[in-house]
Amino acid sequence: MGDPAARTFLITGGVRSGKSWYAEQLVAGLTGPVSYVATGPQPGPDDPEWSARIAEHRSRRPADWSTVETLDLATTLVNAPGPVLIDCFGTWLTAVIDELDGWDRPVLQWKPDFDLRFARVLTAWRSSSRPIVAVSNEVGWGVVPAYRSGRVFADLLGEVNRSIADVSDRLVLMVAGRPLVIPDERQ
Repeated sequence: MGDPAARTFLITGGVRSGKSWYAEQLVAGLTGPVSYVATGPQPGPDDPEWSARIAEHRSRRPADWSTVETLDLATTLVNAPGPVLIDCFGTWLTAVIDELDGWDRPVLQWKPDFDLRFARVLTAWRSSSRPIVAVSNEVGWGVVPAYRSGRVFADLLGEVNRSIADVSDRLVLMVAGRPLVIPDERQ
């Protein structure tokens, strides 16, 4: 993982920038049983493109990694027996908003429930002694989305990314397949 003092990593970037591949390379060099936390929805029969993406991710995982399909990231971080790879916060956020029926309800009605759930994730992230590598998407670098759902997603993912980066040892931005380690200038 490069720096032996680094235990937690957030890997972010655009679509198809190499985030997942890079995260997998970081975790592959670690000892202990790896828990690959897949947060994305299962593909339906009418979405062959999503099925192909999932198949590609699965094909890269070593056979000895265990796959955990869950939205309960906090419990997984607490109970995992070894290193954890979360892929990804963008699909996790989408599924949590779905679960909270947040796409069609005012944000103020469901955001407190989201905030509690995410606070548990942050607490588990901070208190874990095992290596954690998480993948997330960078959104919002362009035009503000024209639709409410896009704005809600971009705003919340920005909050998630900022909060996870704040408690991570390393932040890596993937650009066209190349990792850029972002220095922590807050110190």
